[in-house]
Amino acid sequence: MNQGLNINFRPLYRVAQYFAFAMLIIIPLQIIIYVISTPPDTVKGFFELYNQNPVLGLLSLDFLYLFNNMILVIVYLALFILLFQKRPVTALLALILGLIGIACYYPSNPAFEMLTLSKQYFQALPEQQTMYLAAGEAVMAGYTGTTFNAYYVLSTISLLLFSYAIIKSHLLKRSVGFWGLASGIFMIIPSSAGMLGMIFSLLSLIPWAVFVALLMIKFRKLAVYTQNAE
Repeated sequence: MNQGLNINFRPLYRVAQYFAFAMLIIIPLQIIIYVISTPPDTVKGFFELYNQNPVLGLLSLDFLYLFNNMILVIVYLALFILLFQKRPVTALLALILGLIGIACYYPSNPAFEMLTLSKQYFQALPEQQTMYLAAGEAVMAGYTGTTFNAYYVLSTISLLLFSYAIIKSHLLKRSVGFWGLASGIFMIIPSSAGMLGMIFSLLSLIPWAVFVALLMIKFRKLAVYTQNAE
């Protein structure tokens, strides 16, 4: 694909390298936030958290993942460009499903909706606060509802397809694909599936971090190689 169209993808690989590095920072940062300040288990608890510390409230509702998924678009695109020549169908399906999954995530995240409802809750009269609690319950139901589960399932399938393409293409070390497969296998159970889902979600981050780190190294090599080849 690169040679046939005579397109220089070095800038894309360079950006993907930096974005992959940023993702490696976001992953442990999100875990640290979760451990230090476990998210409340009630809508009223979230309202109180937002009232005390709006920034922590946003972070408790996966605010960082809004950036993480934006980064993932670039990483997926660079991976697609890399794999298309050897595994065009698999790479294309992986990219499409991955992008649809990411698009599903944004409407499922209630971080700013809960911020608004929290302000309205504390400004309302006591007899009106029940209305905002009900609105918060509805918003939080969507947090782990259809769009979130669609995002999680499609992202899992996308990762498994990309990993399979990596293993079969021989453009990267097979171990890179196996790390991706390991992460995808842990992601088969959505994080919304109670405690088991949360455990599997956290476990998936370990091979995922290795997968992203190895991709970052590959993107760096590609950026340098294509620059020297000019």
